[in-house]
Formats: sequence, C-alpha cells, structure tokens
Amino acid sequence: MAPGAEPLPGHVAAIGSFAQRVRMGDAAAMSLASLQSYVRQFYEGATPEGVRFRYALLAFDIITVLFIIATSFLPSNDVTELLDVLFGVVILVDFAARLLVSRDRLREFTKLSTWTDVVAIVSFLAPLAGEPGGFLRILRTLRLLRDYQMLARLREDITFFRRNEEVIFAVTNLAVFIFVMTAIVYETQKFRNPQITNYADALYFTVTALTTTGFGDITLPGTTGRMISVVIMIFGVTLFFNLARALLSPSKVRFSCPTCGLQRHDSDAVHCKACGNVLNIPDEGLT
Repeated sequence: MAPGAEPLPGHVAAIGSFAQRVRMGDAAAMSLASLQSYVRQFYEGATPEGVRFRYALLAFDIITVLFIIATSFLPSNDVTELLDVLFGVVILVDFAARLLVSRDRLREFTKLSTWTDVVAIVSFLAPLAGEPGGFLRILRTLRLLRDYQMLARLREDITFFRRNEEVIFAVTNLAVFIFVMTAIVYETQKFRNPQITNYADALYFTVTALTTTGFGDITLPGTTGRMISVVIMIFGVTLFFNLARALLSPSKVRFSCPTCGLQRHDSDAVHCKACGNVLNIPDEGLT
C-alpha cells in the first residue's frame, strides 16, 4: 500500500480478522495456563484441598491394588469388567492431569512410574492385554509415599506413621516387590507351566522362593524361569531382612539437628551423635 493511501475494506477486514485470531490465541493460552495452575494446586499445593486430594489419590491406589488382588481369584464377569474400565478411566485422567501440570513432559517418560501407569491403563481398558499389568499400579503407591510433601503431611497428621516410618516403608517395599514379581511369574508361566494356572499359584511360588523355603511342588522351568527365581530369592531375601532390621532395631525419631542437620536420633537422645549439640526433641510423653 502506498504511503498516505487509505486502507482498502478488504485489508481492514483481514487485519481485524488476524487481530481477533491473535486475541483468541492469547485467551486460549491464558486459559491453558489457568487450568495448569488450578490443577497444579491439587497435585503440588499445600492447601487443604490439595492435601485432601493427594490423600484421596493414595487411598485410590491402595483400593486399586486390593481390587486387583480380590478379582484375580474370581472368574471374569460383566461387573468386574465394568469396574476395570472405571478404574482405567480414573487412572487415565490422573495420568493426563500429571502430564498437564508437568514442567518437563518429555522427562516424565524417563520415569518408571510413567510407564507403569501406561501398562496399568492398557491392562484395565484392554482386558486382552492382561490384567496382571495392573499390579504395577502398586508402584504408584510407593511413589506417592516417597513424595516429600506427602511424607511431611503424613508425619504431621498421623502419629503411628511418624513413630513407625521405617517399618511402614520396609513393608511397602516388600509388598511392592511381591506383587510385581507375582505378576511377572504369572504372565511368563500361565501358557507354558501347568503348575501355575492362577494368581494364587504365582503368589504361592513367589513367597516360597522369597523365603527360600522351596517346597518343590511348583517350579519355573527353563532359563527364564530360573533367572526369575534367582531375582526373587536375591532381592526378596534382602527386602525381607530389611524389614526384620526395621522391626528389631531401636526406634528413631526424625528431628533435624540445628548444627549439623542429622535427621534421625534415638527417641531419648539429648545430644546429637554427630556433633554433640544439645537437642530439644519434642516429646509427646509416650513410652
């Protein structure tokens, strides 16, 4: 257009349309940012609503695992298949929400918890993929318990958790290992090993191998079976002894030393073992 020339009506309309699209794009971007901020409050915020939401997620993960365990011993029917789909939809929504609020979505796919969620979603929404993948959902429970904000809230709200944190983690680690290995045993043996026909058989073998009891009534043939047995025995015994250590060792309390930062001390400690600083550990008066 020449300098000083009047803009043509067509140009004016085009410019107005472009400006409108820009404004719509800005509004959409602002809406997405607002949605991300709103959802992030539930997953990362310290508000009462966020705390309750994360407690609900923890409860949902536990209910999911209990559902998988219970239905694994029952024949498939319309009710369990409907519940499978409902659980799968909830997990899918949770998975999408976590990706939405993530500050680095590509990095999320380098985490084991992301892929266990994918397997769990597929196993619930596509029954032919095999329900055992749903057992990997228990890893989400472990991840939630490892979340710093969740740990701080559990220590603050639940006295039992605060006093038995090491034992609870040891039990959780062992339970996670047992259920995941049970799923692996069942998936790798159900079509080739007549001794394993259901989850109960796979769970029975996992526990007997973990405790090195080895009754011999169920074995895993072939190289793959033997390697699975080796993994169960080595890691299972380690986790089992870790649980025994947590149960038998003197109880510790979590209190940060103001001088050296040592976190765990004897419940009746007066001085820090690392630096000798006098401690003022809050005591509820219980022995």
